[in-house]
Amino acid sequence: MAKTYWVGFDLGGTKMMATLYDERFRKQGAARKKTKGNEGVEAGLQRIIRTITDSQQSAGLEPASVAGIGVGAPGLLDLDRGIILDTPNMGWRNVPLKATLEKHFKCPVVIANDVDAGTYGEYRFGAGKKGRCVLGVFPGTGVGAGCVYEGRIIRGRTGSCMELGHFPVDMRGPVADVGRYGTLESMTSRLAISAQAAQAVYRGQAPALKELAGTRLDRIKSGALATAIEQGDRVVEEIVRHAARVLGGTVAGVVNLLAPDVLVLGGGLVEALPRLYKQEVTAAIKANAMPPFAAGVSVAVAKLGDDAVVCGAAALAADAHT
Repeated sequence: MAKTYWVGFDLGGTKMMATLYDERFRKQGAARKKTKGNEGVEAGLQRIIRTITDSQQSAGLEPASVAGIGVGAPGLLDLDRGIILDTPNMGWRNVPLKATLEKHFKCPVVIANDVDAGTYGEYRFGAGKKGRCVLGVFPGTGVGAGCVYEGRIIRGRTGSCMELGHFPVDMRGPVADVGRYGTLESMTSRLAISAQAAQAVYRGQAPALKELAGTRLDRIKSGALATAIEQGDRVVEEIVRHAARVLGGTVAGVVNLLAPDVLVLGGGLVEALPRLYKQEVTAAIKANAMPPFAAGVSVAVAKLGDDAVVCGAAALAADAHT
C-alpha cells in the first residue's frame, strides 16, 4: 500500500520553509530559503514552488506522492479562497496562492494564518497536546495569537482572528505601525522592548547591552536581550519583565473570555527568556483573571520552535483530506 505524505509550508517574514511528513507526521524531508522583501509576486511564487519541490526531493519523492499541502502565511488572508490579500512584509496583494500551488502540484492546498498554524501544531504535537481550549501567544517582532477550541481553530467567516497584538491597552501609550496608540504590540513586542533598552544604553544604564549591540534596534534582538540580562543589566531585565507583565495582564482578559485549559507561550522573546516569560505571565494571569479561570489554565512554553507552523499546516491539510 502506497504511503501518504503531507507538506507543511511556512511563508515567514525572513525565511520560507517546507517540511515533508509521512502519514504519522514523522519528518521525511525539509528545505528552506530566505525571503526577499523586494521580490515580485511571480518570482516569490516560483521560490515557494522550488522550496516545496526541494523538500520532496530531499526525501527522494516525486511531487505526485504528496496528498496535500498546508501553508501558514502572515498578513490578511481569504482563507476559503486561499488568497493572500495583503502581506506587509512582502508587499503582496491579492495573490491566489492556493490556486497557484494546486495547479502546479496537482493536490489540495489549505491556507492558514501562520500563527494559527503554529498554535495548531502545538495543539496536535507540542505543549498544548490534547487540550480542550488551547490559546497560543507569541511575542516577538510583533505579538501574534491563535486559539484552538475543541479541535478547531477559532477564525472569522473568511479570515483569521485573535489579533491580540492590536488589543488597546493604554491610549496614552506609544503608537503602533497601524496608527493606533497603546496597543499590546506597541508596548510589549520585541521592537518596543528594544527601543526602551536602546534608551537605557544611551543613558549608560545597560553596559552589557552596549557591548553586545549598542543602541542599534536591528541588533537588539531577543538573544542580545537575554545575554545582557544574564550579564547583569538589571534595567534591561526590568524592561523585559514589565513588558511580560503587561502581556500577561492582557492575556488574563482572554482567559476570562475563553477559559482555556492551556496557554502556550512561544515566539522569539519566549525562546530566549522562557523562565522569565512563564513566571511573569503566570503571575499576571493569577492577579488579573477570575480565580476559577486562572486556576484552570496551565501555562506552558512552546515545544516545537520553528517546526510549529509547518507541522501545524501539514496537519490542517491532512484534516481537510479526511
